[in-house]
Amino acid sequence: MIDLRSDTVTLPSDEMRAAAADAEVGDDVYGMDPTVTELETRAAEIVDMEAAMFVPSGTMGNQIAARVHTERGQEALVERESHVVRWELGGFAQLSELQIRTVDGGPRGIPTPEQVREEYVEKTLHRPGTGLLSLENSHNYRGGVAIAPEKIAAAAEAAHDRAVPVHLDGARIFNAAMARDVDVTAFTEHVDSVMFCLSKGLGAPVGSILAGDTDFIREGRRVRKLLGGGMRQAGMIAGPGLVALENREHLADDHANAKRLAGGLKEIDGLAVQEPETNILMVDTENTGMTASEFLERLEDEGVYGIPREGTVLRFTTNWNVDADDIDDAIERIADLLDS
Repeated sequence: MIDLRSDTVTLPSDEMRAAAADAEVGDDVYGMDPTVTELETRAAEIVDMEAAMFVPSGTMGNQIAARVHTERGQEALVERESHVVRWELGGFAQLSELQIRTVDGGPRGIPTPEQVREEYVEKTLHRPGTGLLSLENSHNYRGGVAIAPEKIAAAAEAAHDRAVPVHLDGARIFNAAMARDVDVTAFTEHVDSVMFCLSKGLGAPVGSILAGDTDFIREGRRVRKLLGGGMRQAGMIAGPGLVALENREHLADDHANAKRLAGGLKEIDGLAVQEPETNILMVDTENTGMTASEFLERLEDEGVYGIPREGTVLRFTTNWNVDADDIDDAIERIADLLDS
């Protein structure tokens, strides 16, 4: 099986398994797990934030950020196709009692400063006011596009000019940094908090990081406990996370494999391919006469897996369990499918 559904399907390496087995542990709710502390310290250093917190999932990290940054009833400005809108079960409304004001960030999924200023709502007797701007990089639904640091900076500045905090959903932020050939701090220096995943392209079996200033993380720990995210001997999963943090350069291989896949699929009649910027590849099957779901159902019989989007659009995501030979094999199987 060649699994291109997501970079979340990766299996932990032998080094990660050894790190889990050998981790020094303690009760993290009491702040006594040294491996978790080491992971949080290292993560904060990498993104140049004062503090960081280990959370079970990226979704929880985003939801904690929203809760800490805002007051109940405020509005959150979010890109209309962002992960927090599409894939987090209305968490901003359910868990933080926020109203959502969506902004069309266009094909790259980033609001302009003008849009931020236009959609900002001042707090008055009758209006709750804008309490948060939430951005995403790389942008999942838009095809893994790597948004430029200056675009993040411009949107964030427009929010900060109105005293609105900015959270960055950076689930794949290291992919964005790799694609843009910049240090990750080129993005994080402009925002008040950032979440990034250890369990996607970096390959850890579980976990994400939420980072911000010391007060933000202190309150975030209370919200994490509220949401059921207080963990005990969590060093068992933080150990592999430490290994994952050192896998950042490996993302270049995933990006190269995505481009390799795109190049091969472009040669196949019936497929329209969006040029990948990171490890996500969007493919349109309209000219095959099949919907994305129909195409993938047949492709699964050939041992290749992807994810359907709406209509005729599907997603392939390269990951560290798939090498260049697998990519060539997948291209061949897809070509054979359409030939038949």
